[in-house]
Parts: sequence; C-alpha cells; structure tokens
Amino acid sequence: MGKITASSTTLKPDPKFKSLLAGKFINCLMVDGKKSVALQVFYDALEIIREKVNDREPIEVFHQALENVKPYIEVRSRRVGGAAYQVPMQVNRNRQQSLAIRWLLAACREKKGRPMYVKLADELLAAFNREGAAYTKRENVHRMADANKAFAHFAW
Repeated sequence: MGKITASSTTLKPDPKFKSLLAGKFINCLMVDGKKSVALQVFYDALEIIREKVNDREPIEVFHQALENVKPYIEVRSRRVGGAAYQVPMQVNRNRQQSLAIRWLLAACREKKGRPMYVKLADELLAAFNREGAAYTKRENVHRMADANKAFAHFAW
C-alpha cells in the first residue's frame, strides 16, 4: 500500500458538513495531494445522491453506506506448529473504518470509463442499499470468518 495518512489528531472535518469521517474519506480519495479535486469529486457524488434519495440527507446516506460496509470479524493468518491457520478475529473500530473506506474506493477505482464522482455516488448508494462490490467484499470476509470458525480457539 505504501500510503501514510495523517493521524486522527491532525484530521480536519470536511468544510461543508463538518464531518470528521467525510474529512478522512476525502483524504483517502485524494490522489497526489490534490485535495480540492478530491473535495469536488466527493461533493459532486453527494449531489447525485441528493437527487436520487429524496427523504435523507446525502451525508447521512454516506455515513450509513460506510456503516454497512464495515466488517465486524475477519480472518488473520496464524502459525501454529508449522501450519498456518486462518483464524477469525474481531476487527477493532479504526480498522473497520479504514477497511470500509478502502473497499469503497477500490470498488470505485476498479470500474472504468465513467467520471469518479459518478462511480462514487453509485457505489455509496449500492452500499447504502446493502449491495455493490464493497458490500460483497464485506460479505465475503464475514463468510471466510464463518467458514473458519473451527479455528477460533487459536485467537488469543
């Protein structure tokens, strides 16, 4: 990955909604230090969401979408006596958030041929409705953890 993001102490909320989570998301969305571009992409995506979802604020949809993508349990490799087991473990809050953000952005970046803000709006709406690539990713992680429940006793 090789990306170092600022710590949560220096994190500033986004200018429009004053949301720390949105600020973090925009920082992760940003490429080559172009924050104004990232801001524009994010707000354009929220505008599309505003048009498509009439009964809720777009920032609420964004928060709910991230909430829906967060994994609660994941598998980690654990070496026990020469064999590597996939051991299901709880995911801590910070990691849940970073994974959710990472999966959403990865899902957007995989799709080609449309402007980023359109892809982002689509992916956020999909996650909000519990579908789409990022949500599928979370489901797969949960399924893996479920399948490897037998090794849960290695989690210590």
